[in-house]
Amino acid sequence: MFWFLYNILFAVGYIALLPHFLMRMKRRGGYARNFSQRFAHYAPEILERLQRERRVWIHAVSVGELYVALKLMKEWRARAAGARFVLTVNTSTAHAIAERELPVQDVLLYFPADFPWIARRALDAINPGALVLVEVELWPNLIRFAHKRGVPVILANGRLSDRSFGRYRKVKFLSQRILPMVDMFCMQSQQDADRIVALGAPQDRVRMLGTAKYDVATVDHSGEVQARNLLRAAGVQEGDKIFLGGSTWPGEEGLLLDVFKGLKTRYRNLVLVLAPRHAERTPEVVQEIKAHMRTFVRRSEMKSGNPPRASRPDVFLLDTTGELKNFYSCADVIFIGKSLTQHGGQNIIEPALLAKPIVVGPNMENFKSVMEDFLQAGAIAQIKNLQDLRRTIDDLMADDKRRRAMGDAAAKVVAEKSGAIARTLDLLEPILSPPQQ
Repeated sequence: MFWFLYNILFAVGYIALLPHFLMRMKRRGGYARNFSQRFAHYAPEILERLQRERRVWIHAVSVGELYVALKLMKEWRARAAGARFVLTVNTSTAHAIAERELPVQDVLLYFPADFPWIARRALDAINPGALVLVEVELWPNLIRFAHKRGVPVILANGRLSDRSFGRYRKVKFLSQRILPMVDMFCMQSQQDADRIVALGAPQDRVRMLGTAKYDVATVDHSGEVQARNLLRAAGVQEGDKIFLGGSTWPGEEGLLLDVFKGLKTRYRNLVLVLAPRHAERTPEVVQEIKAHMRTFVRRSEMKSGNPPRASRPDVFLLDTTGELKNFYSCADVIFIGKSLTQHGGQNIIEPALLAKPIVVGPNMENFKSVMEDFLQAGAIAQIKNLQDLRRTIDDLMADDKRRRAMGDAAAKVVAEKSGAIARTLDLLEPILSPPQQ
């Protein structure tokens, strides 16, 4: 009766949210291709590959989780050379990145909807040797059927934000049934571990291993060279100061343009690099730049072979996907978005690895444990409002010594806190060997 009621409620919720998903699909694009995979309908060539050898199924919702999954797979394969994987994602952006990054021996799919017949069909086709869910992705039917088949279920890099924890507490009657079916919980912080136990996870299966996001960040020197060449072609000269707004969300671009206007009176060679979190927002960001009467260059419109621009633009708009980390290395000061006008925050670890001074807003709920590490080390500036942002950016631009000290402290935090993926694999050693037919 319980599962009958859950599936009825899930169907109602799925149908209610379907218009929202369809609008997002239309806006972002990329969803139509392989859409049938969301119903566990796979092309014959994919089925043939799945049947050829047994694989570990790893699920990552979006881009942040994807990079953790890719790193986990890489280190897993280093320990067990014959390991093969199926990687599933939810978003078209993550799918596009995974297509570029995933080794050819692995299989990329969209995650199937959690209806019982679809979950069964997906498990029949994939026949995984293990199921690894990155962060907290509790899909009741999938977990239940995997458990019934004796497939080990692991939660990797587990995290429960205040919002997620509050939501799961409202359905504790569900989590108490699902969580005992998970074989191991690898949580990011002690708070995350305590929260998953409070929701029903058996305490003896819960471990606090730190966040795997520290392991994911890498330095790509060839990407840095490419980014500097693009800036030079756009008219940005060596020695110009660069203020970068990374992974910005609605409302933040306008505020950064306001800050830039004030700074430009003091730093005539200042350039603002804007990188919206979602490239499909480019038209509205362009309108925002025009409203502030700023000259700009769009990365997507730059063509190789064109001569460098004669004049320096005010704004370099990075309206492409997957290049942001290359431009971090070129920046003097970096603001990380979804933290001032939005809630949750974005990843601060990539720019930290490059020893860059980082500024964030007050709303970094999704990176609570990481922020604690950085704040304790004096490795980040967290501002409260627009006025605070103006003052902080101005102070950093004027003080080379402070910028270097903050950047060095950030890089040191990353170096000291890495290793969560290795600890996860140590814990999962019994299932590291390639699954047998």
